Amino acid sequence: MVRQFSGGMKSARSPLSGFMKSFRSHIGRRAQKYLSCKPDRGHRFRSVATVLARKHKLDSAVDLAYGSAIKVLDDRCPKVFMATPPVLSKLKQNLILVVLMLSSLLIWLDNTVLSAALETLADPVRGLGANPGQLQWATGSYTLVFATLMFTAGALGDRFGHRTVFSGGLVIFAGSSLGAAYASDASQLIAARAAMGVGSALITPASLAILTWTFTGPARAAAVSVFSTSAGVGMAAGPVLAGLLLDHFWWGSVFLVNVPVAALALVGLAVLVPNFRSPTRRPLDPTGMLLSVGGLVALSYGLIRAGQVAAWSRTDVWAPILAGLVLLAVFVLVELRAKTPMFDPRLLAQRMFGGGNAALGLLLFGVAAITFYNAFYLQGALGFSPMEAGLANIPTALGALTGALLAPRLVRLLSLRLVAVPALTVAALTMSGYGFLGLRTPLAWIEILLLVQGLSIGMVIGPVTAALIGKLPLEQAGAGSAVTNTVRQTGSVIGIAVGGTIMSITYRRAIEPSLTGVPAPARDQARVSAEQARHVATAIHRPTLSQDADHAFIHAMHVGAGWISVVALLGAAVLLLTLPVVGKKKDSMPEPDQEAARGSEVGATQTPQSVMDSSR
Repeated sequence: MVRQFSGGMKSARSPLSGFMKSFRSHIGRRAQKYLSCKPDRGHRFRSVATVLARKHKLDSAVDLAYGSAIKVLDDRCPKVFMATPPVLSKLKQNLILVVLMLSSLLIWLDNTVLSAALETLADPVRGLGANPGQLQWATGSYTLVFATLMFTAGALGDRFGHRTVFSGGLVIFAGSSLGAAYASDASQLIAARAAMGVGSALITPASLAILTWTFTGPARAAAVSVFSTSAGVGMAAGPVLAGLLLDHFWWGSVFLVNVPVAALALVGLAVLVPNFRSPTRRPLDPTGMLLSVGGLVALSYGLIRAGQVAAWSRTDVWAPILAGLVLLAVFVLVELRAKTPMFDPRLLAQRMFGGGNAALGLLLFGVAAITFYNAFYLQGALGFSPMEAGLANIPTALGALTGALLAPRLVRLLSLRLVAVPALTVAALTMSGYGFLGLRTPLAWIEILLLVQGLSIGMVIGPVTAALIGKLPLEQAGAGSAVTNTVRQTGSVIGIAVGGTIMSITYRRAIEPSLTGVPAPARDQARVSAEQARHVATAIHRPTLSQDADHAFIHAMHVGAGWISVVALLGAAVLLLTLPVVGKKKDSMPEPDQEAARGSEVGATQTPQSVMDSSR
């Protein structure tokens, strides 16, 4: 067992002070003696004191004058590494934070600009003429790959250095963005989006690991807070940027803009960031990765296919769903047997941790599905331009930011249960509020709904995630963060698949009576989506068909919103049953530095017990 003591051992007023002083002196002399070890043995690191303990066994860490020494087991040569990262200048720390924020902003911008571009991509003239199923895959393929590869990305960072993995992620993200921008059909766009998910999976855990290593103490908590604002900025700026680009350029520009930003981040990474890595190499888990990817792909395919054929009884619908569930069950069994699982299902057996993650997964299910509806409602049914739709969605981002800032204070005053459960209930009710939106709903009501929705969601995700990770022992923080992120991303993938399928099936049934007398090829095209029906109405000079398509879509959105709100309410019920009924002292948010040290790992590193590769 590797242990770390964050504080030094004070010699004053201690009966063991003489012994500890002698012990420190002895270890210090041995450290100085072996600082000149051969580089090929891997024991020489700039600004890092490395002690070889061939004959001396250390059962725990001792805080020495030059930092905390930690025993790390090795078959050939037991070693003691520094647990405290080398001190960087404040200027360099701030510049590294800017680079990390730029990369995080890049990912958040990409997620939001795609939502704003869905309506354009569905248009046969201005976009690719993608059907709802293809748009579901364009959105879900990214999230699916991102969710399943983050574990592997964290292990790769431990082995080869987080800067190396980060750089590879930026290159992949930029190259796949270029491919998405010039995709000639929906299939190419889906493949490019999946590749972008690979890049994001490499970037995210590496950036959080570098952040943890760059800052220590109270500065780390402040850096995490500043770093977190990139999500809110991306959420707010993404739709507006997408609207600006779509109003003046072709749809591929929303992906092309990623390339110069990624290039700038890559330069900053190479110049400023050391190549942090862990002395304990976590094993890769290719079997688990293949099972999880295969299970989620098969499950998503079956759900999306059901919307395309408007039936659940067909073999090409239920067979993939069944196969996906079987593969995911095998994945869980494999991870239970693994010595170092990339996804530890045992953590979900804990009542609070398992229930809290289930609630977050159900919430993200609803958020992903309702966001999918929102894009088509504003631009399709209401006829907003991309810029107008982007501006209309700003209240959601502002509400989420405000909720994230208010939640910690409210939790300290009340309790996590009294804050998160009502907030999740309100979020579910705002999703059901889409069932009352129509073609003539005043914009002010839509904005209020979006503001309350963002506010309530922001008051749930942050504090619940922090509490779940904060309740785990430090050695399980990395694994817990990985489980939490995977559950959330999986909820998003399934939400897009199920929500889009409900909308497609309901729309087909609602539009069918309006297709009487329409030529067969045009009738088949109009059944695909409201966007296709509007195009057909223009081509055959039948304006009433366009109006009927709008009403059919509104009906489908109402039905889908009802089911989505039920799922989100189920999440609130789970949270109510699993969060403990305790006072504010026991159920308060973790201390900022503790949360920064634990929650910021997100599966990228097990603990901040790493060494720095001196090569630049």
